[in-house]
Amino acid sequence: MAVVVVTDSSCGLEPEVAEGLGIRVVPLHVLVDGLDLREGVDEMPANLFVGAGITTSGASPGELTDAYAQALEDSDGDGVVAVHISRQLSGTWDAGRQASQELGEKVRIVDSRSTAMALGYAVLAAARVARAGGSLRAVYERAVEVADRGRVLIMVDRLDHLRRGGRIGTAAALFGTALAMKPVLHLVDGKLVLREKTRTVTKALGRLVDGAVELAATGTKELPGTASRDVAVAVHHVHAAERAEQVAADLRERMPDVGEFVVAELGPVVASHLGPGAVGVLVVPGGSDLPSSFDGGTE
Repeated sequence: MAVVVVTDSSCGLEPEVAEGLGIRVVPLHVLVDGLDLREGVDEMPANLFVGAGITTSGASPGELTDAYAQALEDSDGDGVVAVHISRQLSGTWDAGRQASQELGEKVRIVDSRSTAMALGYAVLAAARVARAGGSLRAVYERAVEVADRGRVLIMVDRLDHLRRGGRIGTAAALFGTALAMKPVLHLVDGKLVLREKTRTVTKALGRLVDGAVELAATGTKELPGTASRDVAVAVHHVHAAERAEQVAADLRERMPDVGEFVVAELGPVVASHLGPGAVGVLVVPGGSDLPSSFDGGTE
């Protein structure tokens, strides 16, 4: 058979894309009004962001053990590579580590140190290597490589949702909301931290575009043999389609030959921590396409 790639529902991949590459997606959980809802499986309430009672939880060790065990069986022993949301943002990676210990060395876990399509592009890259006949080691190394290149910038309307969910420090949250700033955040070593403060949405969105262009250019220069087209980009949003489309249009104008480009709304797990109005941009210099030099690798 072939190595099977597993991820979680924060990855941002459309179901048909995941299915087409044989990627297994384990749902994360949204806890609201006493209900435990599985992202990507159960219907979410239309008023998800009303009130302060929303919480989220990662996949459990039991859920991941079942998913990994089935994937390992389906691989005919070739192995499983599980690529998950940053351990700084969710307990899913740690649950996956526990699950993998029960199943042995044929199951390998990757901390993407990110989420959404920054995770999704690493998953796609790993799945493409698996489909091309890559070994367990080759699939694992490709996932790690692409995940390491991902860079994420996020603008939120307010930091309240992040503060409630514990995803950013209380002091930073209070400072940002007190001055009515529009903060731009980024992921550093898998942790969401303040990058800069702007005074208006327009300026914040402009900084997302500027930052993404700079990151793409810098990252491409550091990768021998790559060009500007060898970049994967994604624009995400939470109930802010017009903002996202404007950001996407600006990015396409400034990076017209980008190879991979996705515009999509964030799933409810990540969205519940960012809140309505949020827009995120991620770039992966080098992209996620299978390298032309790939030869399948050896174990």
